[in-house]
Amino acid sequence: MTDLPKPPVAATRPHSFTTHGVTIEDPWAWLRDPGYPTVTDKDVLAYLEEENGFFEKVMEPLKPLSETLFKEMRGRIKEDESSVPQKDGDWLYWSDHEVGGEYPRLWRKPVAGGADQLILDEPALAAGKEYFRVGAITISEDGALMAYSTDDDGSERYTIRFKDLAGGEAIGERIEGAAGKWGDVSIEGTIGNIVFTSTGDAILYGVTDENWRTRTIKLHRLGTDPASDVTVYFEEELGFSVGAELSSDRKWILLTTSDHETSEIRLYPASDPLATPILVSPRKRGREYDVDLHGDTLFIHTNDTDPQFRLVTASLANPGEWAERIAPSPHFYMTGVACFADFFIVEGREDGLDQIELHRYDAAIAPVRLKFPEASYVAGLGDNPEYAVDKLRLSYESMVTPGTVYDYDVATGALETLKVQEIPSGYDGAKYRTERLKIAARDGTEVPVSIVYPKDFPRDGSGKLYLYAYGAYGYAIPPGFSTSRISFLDRGVAFAIAHIRGGDDLGQQWYLDGKLTKRTNTFNDFVDVAKGLIDQGFTHKGGIAIAGRSAGGELMGAVVNSDPELWGVVVADVPFVDVLNTMLDESLPLTPGEWPEWGNPLEDAAAFELIRSYSPYDNVTAQAYPPLFISGGLNDPRVTYWEPAKWAAKLRATKTDDNVLVLKTNMGAGHGGKSGRWESLKESADEMAFMLWQLGAAG
Repeated sequence: MTDLPKPPVAATRPHSFTTHGVTIEDPWAWLRDPGYPTVTDKDVLAYLEEENGFFEKVMEPLKPLSETLFKEMRGRIKEDESSVPQKDGDWLYWSDHEVGGEYPRLWRKPVAGGADQLILDEPALAAGKEYFRVGAITISEDGALMAYSTDDDGSERYTIRFKDLAGGEAIGERIEGAAGKWGDVSIEGTIGNIVFTSTGDAILYGVTDENWRTRTIKLHRLGTDPASDVTVYFEEELGFSVGAELSSDRKWILLTTSDHETSEIRLYPASDPLATPILVSPRKRGREYDVDLHGDTLFIHTNDTDPQFRLVTASLANPGEWAERIAPSPHFYMTGVACFADFFIVEGREDGLDQIELHRYDAAIAPVRLKFPEASYVAGLGDNPEYAVDKLRLSYESMVTPGTVYDYDVATGALETLKVQEIPSGYDGAKYRTERLKIAARDGTEVPVSIVYPKDFPRDGSGKLYLYAYGAYGYAIPPGFSTSRISFLDRGVAFAIAHIRGGDDLGQQWYLDGKLTKRTNTFNDFVDVAKGLIDQGFTHKGGIAIAGRSAGGELMGAVVNSDPELWGVVVADVPFVDVLNTMLDESLPLTPGEWPEWGNPLEDAAAFELIRSYSPYDNVTAQAYPPLFISGGLNDPRVTYWEPAKWAAKLRATKTDDNVLVLKTNMGAGHGGKSGRWESLKESADEMAFMLWQLGAAG
């Protein structure tokens, strides 16, 4: 495909600003509609539509490939997929999909026996909507009522509704503007949930303000006007978000307020959330902690003395007096603790690999670490809603092993396989090989790399490779299974995950070493992993496809500026590329909460200069760039639509090559792209087709 249509050209309009004595010219600033979040500017909309039209023209010849890929990927997904039922009180709960269905349905039936009950019909709720997503679902302790939240435009302003499960009827009242919780929300700053009180007649929920910040938790009593809902907690500190959840024993509501480096928790009786709360410990800058309870003892998971975290305990009577139960370990990164009636579970990672440990409350009894068979894998607690259990639900997968659901017998240590992910079109794991490599970055730090490839993959440098990473917010990319990835592997393309600094793959220090003043380690690690894979014969310059989303899109923008010759094609979804402008604008939804992650360029001249030195938009230069596929969402409150739009416009005007660049803006969706399992899969097929085309691996 050589005769590409002529790409759009965005107009330039003089615009500049001066900060810390530095004047920044930004001739594409006009692409931000001044009326945002409402976007009505005719010039802005016309440009986005023109870019979308160009995208469609470029993709037109690739439609047969995209459709083939979609059929392949869909063929690996069980159409009438159903989850393993899980007991919660008097009921068994599970979800399923109908054949052809975009959205799941939620079911339950009595443990004692009885008919299946459809309690949430997402396909019916989504009918006729371009976008639909459920944010949170919760059921009262007695199983009589359900509250759930939905978003139908991708803006992440959720509406809470209620249902009488005993009678099967919807309750008329609704609450607008609630916070939601889905996808990568916990990575990038907003937390939210719905919590029933133990009396079952009221909920606690987060409120999203005009800047999409969740700083308020309110109490709503069913049958009352939401306008009269009582504020239980309001967070005064800009940049902190609040959320509520139940303790494992469901006796306490844990109200957490936090930013990216500091947290603070209050305990409210689940029976009376208007009672005076118990403050576990006042916030201390840079200290994080989370809490669960066993009786009157608090189990506190904290990084107060070490970035590897430790476990301490305290009494309800003296919650601030902490006694160490499990000391921090240089080899074991403790990621979480969950209490059950007769034991507690510690999750973590050792050398970057997931570990699960079962501890008895009697400290004299040695803990048991669960064993898993593969050298690289993903494992963790599954859905375990009940407090008193003798079996634990676990999940397991690897880059070559489909998702598996186990029950672990606490008494015997036996693992019972409940379900293995079914791949209807067939799957033979013996066709592939997986390794865990370590590649030295330029400062000598060894960066783990998880890689999977066809067993006959050449190691002479002629191969094609898809390299993925995220590298921010302490979020580790797990070396898990992907049915979509098989379409790359079966076309001879290897797939690798670079576990770069900025994530917490090797512990919290790994995260700290990729943020703030050390941010460029993230970009350098990615480039050096790519060069290391070339040195090991996996691929060659120009034979590498790379992709990243959101902050991972920032990574894409940084490395195409620094080392464009390495990449054969780049996909940047909802990319955070206009970093300097965004971090200078405290009116934007996430900016104040992001300052601990990136630095505050408003107040700190050094932070301003550092961000300016790597911000992808600000560092576009007159050089050859690889082919680029860029996406955005008009309703995205996280990475606003104008970031990818401005970046694409500047790249078009500045780059010296003729390589194709496309910008696709979802006009009816937000940060997560299109909703529905098939519609989102179609988007993946388009991106995959573009990458395979540019790699010369479309056959």
